[in-house]
Amino acid sequence: MSSSLQQVGLAVKRLQWRHHREANRRLAPLGLSLVQWDTLRHLHANPGASLHRLAELTFQTDQSMGELAKRMVDRGLIERVGGPGRKVQHQLTPTGDDLRRAGGEAVDAVLTESLGRLSPDERETLHDLLLKAAEPS
Repeated sequence: MSSSLQQVGLAVKRLQWRHHREANRRLAPLGLSLVQWDTLRHLHANPGASLHRLAELTFQTDQSMGELAKRMVDRGLIERVGGPGRKVQHQLTPTGDDLRRAGGEAVDAVLTESLGRLSPDERETLHDLLLKAAEPS
């Protein structure tokens, strides 16, 4: 019996929801939410990113990213630095980088409990299929 598109879509959503909920639970003792950790992760990979770029990378609106970044600056997790012209860029603070690494361990543990049950070949196939499905038409 083949799965319908709706069944596949629901399975993807259920796994995403499980990851999100459990990651938030495990990040909470670090004082982080999943979206905050994701921002730290993307800022590490994209030093000097603008708020707009961080919003794109973390699937947020520019406005919500602006509010989140302000709170993260106030907590000393990220800092604003001048860029070319009037551009404002962002970078991790040492505290933010420490929390990024600790949060990464927490998120890896969540993913290991689900995706870690797949063989390396199955994970590669799943990754390829998800990338293919996400391509624009």
